[in-house]
Amino acid sequence: MMTIRFAQAETSLPEGTSVRACLEALDAFPSGTLAALKGGIVAELNDPVSASCQLIPLTLNHEEGRRIYERSLRFVLLLALKHLFPYEQVRIEYSVGYGVFVRMPGRVLHRQDIVKIENEMRRLIALDLPFEKKEWSREDAIDYFADEQQPDKVELLERRPRPTFTMYAIDGMWEYFYGAMAPSTGYVSVFTLFELRGGFVLQLPAAKDHLHAAPYAYRPKHLEIFRQSARWCDILGIRNVSDVSLMIEGHRLRNFIRVNEALHEGALSDIAENICRQYKHVVLVAGPSSSGKTTFAGRLAVHLQVQGHPARRISMDDFYLDRDQIAPGPDGTVDLESPEAMDLPLMAEKISALLSGETVSMPTFNFSTGKREYVTEPTSLRTDEILILEGIHGLNPLVSGLFPPEEVYKIFVSALTCLNLDDHNRIRTTDVRLLRRVVRDCLFRGTDPEDTLAMWPSVRQGEEKWIFPYQENADSMFNTALHYELPVLKSPVYDLLKGVPESSPNYLMARRLIKVLNYLPDVDPAILNEIPPLSLLREFIGGCTLEEA
Repeated sequence: MMTIRFAQAETSLPEGTSVRACLEALDAFPSGTLAALKGGIVAELNDPVSASCQLIPLTLNHEEGRRIYERSLRFVLLLALKHLFPYEQVRIEYSVGYGVFVRMPGRVLHRQDIVKIENEMRRLIALDLPFEKKEWSREDAIDYFADEQQPDKVELLERRPRPTFTMYAIDGMWEYFYGAMAPSTGYVSVFTLFELRGGFVLQLPAAKDHLHAAPYAYRPKHLEIFRQSARWCDILGIRNVSDVSLMIEGHRLRNFIRVNEALHEGALSDIAENICRQYKHVVLVAGPSSSGKTTFAGRLAVHLQVQGHPARRISMDDFYLDRDQIAPGPDGTVDLESPEAMDLPLMAEKISALLSGETVSMPTFNFSTGKREYVTEPTSLRTDEILILEGIHGLNPLVSGLFPPEEVYKIFVSALTCLNLDDHNRIRTTDVRLLRRVVRDCLFRGTDPEDTLAMWPSVRQGEEKWIFPYQENADSMFNTALHYELPVLKSPVYDLLKGVPESSPNYLMARRLIKVLNYLPDVDPAILNEIPPLSLLREFIGGCTLEEA
């Protein structure tokens, strides 16, 4: 017998009892349960449990539950597309709100096609077909995908020296995914499809409403920056991780870096030109954690100077309230992602005085003491000088409303990767930002990777509440993702993540990132010399010279 626990409850069951039966015996099987967390590992509902342990049910309320739901629903979609459009290439790409964008590169989809796809998916879900799971040898998996004319998976698996892979099937169609699945198609019945230029959106339920597909929020500027990134992929000649591997093997990475950085330079130059053409005096730069806001602001200042306008950078972080002045929330914690943690009246006073030509004493926030200090010399602006104010709340009306709208230019920056593992498995932009943050925090802030991982869920909650809702307020958007960055980040971060023990509550998150990194090639350290000192990536790996005289 074994002892199974959940919260304060426990029960004794025979070894080999399924995860689902264990949860039901503990009365711990809420509606929408997709799998369970067993230590730091995801256990599927049909998996046998062989030893005493604690089980935590995973639903859409949990990040891993949402990933399982999406993964399983993507499989249903792929089977439906195979039935309707056999041997057509399918690309599952970037996030669009609570959904993912899907396209078929060789086919123009019309509205009636999308209706057919949704109807076929609902038919497959109504049949409640089981997801079959088997271990395949590497050679058998490669042969299968070669026969199925999926070279993207063949190239990826050929570079992953594992003897076996976990394969899944529905109704005879096998696929390779990168994580756990729901037991059957009936578990993913809540979804809808939306037509979108070039393809469609597979829309999932929101975390707070499991019974309905989330409403679709049209964000044209956000979509356009993804389309720009897709055009850059075409210029660079990559779509999947295996394309990057081929580039490295062919000794073409140095030129790849140069072209990628040149695309960034061109986009920055266009934004600076727009600012000057419109005679703006204040530039607000906002974006989520680890998007590269600081380096972007510094590079923008350089481009503005090229346009004939020197620029002064100010960080909104210097206007944080002293920590002891911030009221804690109901759970006793301080929400540093909230604009209420900022001294907005002081910001308005200081910036307005600068814009009026006054000489002003500016604050500096000391993150070690948690207090504001006045340690710099009073300063003033030149008449032709543009002010760049950078911080996570720059697009929030509470901040942008402090200034005359005719004087303000608003920019949203984020790292929106369009690089996939293969055609059917995307790399999430949030995972890329988290990898950036783990590297930066460890190298330059003395923060242990486990601490960074532990903070990430609350950071993400703050972004969803305080940052992303205002991104469409931007006059321009800038994608800080670099298509070569993941292999570069792998070198400093891989061993750090491998060091997170299985007993850690952050082990699952670390393993999820490691799974992505396992498919990325190693990079010759000498290649790092090719990365310019003003690259956005230098903010995270070091070597940025923006602050040097």
